[in-house]
Amino acid sequence: MLSAMKLMLTFFLSGIIACYGDNPNYDSIHKLLLVSFDGFRADYLKNYRLPHLQEFIEDGVLVEYVTNAFITKTFPNHYSIVTGLYEESHGIVSNEMYDKDTKKKFSQFNDKDPFWWNEATPIWITNQQQENRRSAAAMWPGTDVKINNTLSHFFMKYNYSVTFEERMESITMWLNNSNPPVTFATLYWEEPDASGHKYGPGNKENMRKVLEQVDNHIGSLIYKLKRLGLWENINVIITSDHGMTQCSPEKLIILDNCIGRGNYTLVDQTPVAAILPRNNKTYVYNLLKNCSTFMKVYLKEEIPNRFHYHHNKRIQPIILVADEGWTIVQNGSLTKLGDHGYDNALPSMHPFLAAHGPAFRKGYKKKTINNVDIYPMMCHILGLKPQPNNGTFSNTKCLLVDQWCINLPESIGIVIGVLLVLTTLTCLIIIMRNRISSPRPFSRLQLQEDDDPLIG
Repeated sequence: MLSAMKLMLTFFLSGIIACYGDNPNYDSIHKLLLVSFDGFRADYLKNYRLPHLQEFIEDGVLVEYVTNAFITKTFPNHYSIVTGLYEESHGIVSNEMYDKDTKKKFSQFNDKDPFWWNEATPIWITNQQQENRRSAAAMWPGTDVKINNTLSHFFMKYNYSVTFEERMESITMWLNNSNPPVTFATLYWEEPDASGHKYGPGNKENMRKVLEQVDNHIGSLIYKLKRLGLWENINVIITSDHGMTQCSPEKLIILDNCIGRGNYTLVDQTPVAAILPRNNKTYVYNLLKNCSTFMKVYLKEEIPNRFHYHHNKRIQPIILVADEGWTIVQNGSLTKLGDHGYDNALPSMHPFLAAHGPAFRKGYKKKTINNVDIYPMMCHILGLKPQPNNGTFSNTKCLLVDQWCINLPESIGIVIGVLLVLTTLTCLIIIMRNRISSPRPFSRLQLQEDDDPLIG
């Protein structure tokens, strides 16, 4: 009886797995295009009309907000997405960096030295190292750098003046015509980040205009992929590196009011400022600690563990973290009305993720993932063995059509349902068995006239 119950349970669960994880028999190395619209704050999706993006989401999946890595700036988070590593592990710890040993400096205008990038292996390199595949990139940070002696097979050197259409044309041409085929590609666009800095996310009219342009770019990309016959077979991920928050001229933290510039070097600027003390670290720390109630001051070893921002020599001895909407300056006025970089727990810093293609479910929504989780998911789609990373593949399994996805309440419900079904079946089996095997009712022996009863 027990073995029969086990057999029924196995068949029942197999049916559930088949429903949840039906594999549509797509090739494990279907092409994957990763698109980033810089500074696309998650709640823009709810606050603005974006018909092309919404249609993309309705036929695919949406992660409502992505918890990005601290610090929430462009270079570090783009590298976290393609390596699955926190910033302390992949080494791009900010947009501005200084290495004390080599005296080298890194900035968005001086970012081509492999020295800064070699602590990790991005997915476009891993993709090219397996079998006979190629990768392509349109200005994703790091793709025009020879990382670990390898470049993306096709790439565009970063140039702000190159239009989205020109970038899109190159990427789609490489995806469609290369031999061996390009199986992984990236596409980067500076908006709505540039406008978010200029106007602030609170400027609804200007943000509406730029987000309409972004949505039209998405529509153009979809149309191009359809026209080339790629749409049904390519997986497309659209996401961003960070969000954006409103700043104000009344919310300035002026360092010159607290400490002389001769005491420190400002390596990275607002809203997370990296401080390299020139002499007495404790003296500099104490002066900054009392500078403003709207700024947290950490010695490197005091930085909260949740930031994953300790274990790299490029992280400076003192880190200043402004409260949301506040700006750290040495002296001067506000230069931008919107900014990012703040605590990655803030909703305003969160981007979103949408995806469409044969690897993804249709019409599925998930509340949140971490941006380091995107990397193992992409490796799975491409059939790659991932490099060591901080991501968790199980966090994204529900987005994928070939994975069994079930949450705890559903699991409890299914277990209870199975037990009820098995209990019912067991009762029915017992009842029917009793009916079949029960003896005929007792009847008294009838004596014949010539039979003598037994006397004893």
